[in-house]
Amino acid sequence: MNNQEGVQATKAKIICAALALLGVWCLPSMLNLKGNGLAVSNSYFSVLLWMGCSYLLFRTFPYKEVGEIKENRVKVWVTASFLAFLLSICLAFGAQLDAVENVNFKSAFMWISIIVWTVIGSIWISAAWAWLGSRAERRKDAYKKGEESLGQKKLWHRWYAKWKGLSSRQRAVLMMLFFFLCWIPVFLAVYPGFFVYDAQDELIQVQTRNFSTHHPLFHVLLLGGTVLAGHKMTGSYNVGIAAYTLFQMFLMSGVFTYTIFYMEKRGVQLLLRVASILYFAFFPVIVMFTLCSAKDGIFTAAMLLLLLFMADMVREKEQFFSSRKSMLAFGVSAFVMMSFRHNGMYAFLVMVPILLFYMKGYRKKLIYLLGSIFVVYFLSAAALTGLLSAKSSGNQEMLTVPIQQLARVYTYDKESFEEEELAVLYEVLPEEALRFYTAKVSDGVKRWFDNEAYDANPGRYRMLWAKIGIRHPFTYLNAWLMTSYGFWYPDTVIDVYRGNEVFTFIYEDSSFFGYEVEQPGVRESKLPVLSEWYRKLSLEVTQQKVPVVSMLFSPGFLFWVFLFAFGYVYVRKRYDLLLPFLMVLLLWLTVILGPTYLPRYVLILWFALPATVAVLVN
Repeated sequence: MNNQEGVQATKAKIICAALALLGVWCLPSMLNLKGNGLAVSNSYFSVLLWMGCSYLLFRTFPYKEVGEIKENRVKVWVTASFLAFLLSICLAFGAQLDAVENVNFKSAFMWISIIVWTVIGSIWISAAWAWLGSRAERRKDAYKKGEESLGQKKLWHRWYAKWKGLSSRQRAVLMMLFFFLCWIPVFLAVYPGFFVYDAQDELIQVQTRNFSTHHPLFHVLLLGGTVLAGHKMTGSYNVGIAAYTLFQMFLMSGVFTYTIFYMEKRGVQLLLRVASILYFAFFPVIVMFTLCSAKDGIFTAAMLLLLLFMADMVREKEQFFSSRKSMLAFGVSAFVMMSFRHNGMYAFLVMVPILLFYMKGYRKKLIYLLGSIFVVYFLSAAALTGLLSAKSSGNQEMLTVPIQQLARVYTYDKESFEEEELAVLYEVLPEEALRFYTAKVSDGVKRWFDNEAYDANPGRYRMLWAKIGIRHPFTYLNAWLMTSYGFWYPDTVIDVYRGNEVFTFIYEDSSFFGYEVEQPGVRESKLPVLSEWYRKLSLEVTQQKVPVVSMLFSPGFLFWVFLFAFGYVYVRKRYDLLLPFLMVLLLWLTVILGPTYLPRYVLILWFALPATVAVLVN
């Protein structure tokens, strides 16, 4: 190292040390310390943090060459800075929401902290992308030379040789059987399955022939029909619930098997594929929703397949559109996804112009394909609604955010309403309903919403909402953030139903998963110890007490893993992968406008995690 390089290195160390000190000073704004910032600043731990941050900054400081992503360095830095800015905002906002259910938007220190950590984050994110890009290039070169294949054979030679010696059909059957058998102990432990999340309501609709479009009718008929059929044949509702659970286990085993085979087709490393198999077989979140009667499992499985078929479509256009099988698979997965959750239809509808823009040269075929999907979907939905004489679910689901915003202003500043405004508000939300306001979930208020009054003169109530919002913009923003921050803040504990009494328990520390069997089902555990473990994962802060592992159960953390991968794909110009990522992002945008934050609404972040990791490391 010459003198000039030494001077540069010294300057870099000083800058990194100063930036790290600023970062540690601002860190309490990014953590929920219950107002005790001294826990960081007046602690020996702050010295360790400062030293570690200084070292990492120096190792990734821009004065060095920081990677192999050289196509457009400006693009890399702008994208990294944007992600770092969003992450810093989410951490700062989330920490306050978690602690006091309110963001102080006028806090100068909070905004200084956001700026400081945007700078630090942009350096680290761009350096991480550069390292991953460099690693991908080295692996590509090694694969061409046969080194990767040789390494795999040395490690997995005997097992892998026997496995590859089987036909594709044999391997698929064995893998499906493996998944199915791995889930059997949990099925026996929680027998007849997790009959939860409005399951009783859907069953009653089928029993009474009194249907509503509040829940997707396809799922209502599938779940309710299966349970009633089991009861009619055996006299036991548990048998019907168990039959539906086993059916879904079989379905999921097929979807996950296809996903693993797809990863193999795309050249994903053997070790990562094996890890993915074990993840699908044993990770609790996957198992919970595989054995859960809610529509989220099948919906997410269909969406996962749709993402894989979409990747094929944009990567191999000619081959895809020349194959009726491929187009049919794409269409069926899209249809099932839209039929099992209304927001899936909205996300896919927004995706249509994006696909048409990208698929130059194939737009006519794509228009025919997408048009057919939507025609079948809308006609079948309308036919089913008419055939069953299903009642409309009302407006409260679409208006959940405005309802929550008005309820928050009423709760914290009722005096700001004029008498005439209160009279208008009470027409759609009775005074009794507004007393049930809770910051994290809108269900307590929105169930009282008067749809008939709203439909009679919607402009009257929109005007009220706008007038109150102009006077209370930050209250409106906080109301929305409180029902969505669990989707983007990694550190929150999901306890949105705290204090709510359901059939078999009262929610307390955690609402991560609805561990119960709603009536008329009854839990008949064959393995009580395993059942108790899943109960703790669902209703207690068990996994949250384990460092690192806890983040695998955090929808906020997985969202940032996904967004990091999305940015990486974008800066590497992997547009064939960008569109599936965009579809997930569109779905995420629909759920942050929902009534609360629960893992079931963003289950795709867990189902697609192996593919997301493969994009980063493969």
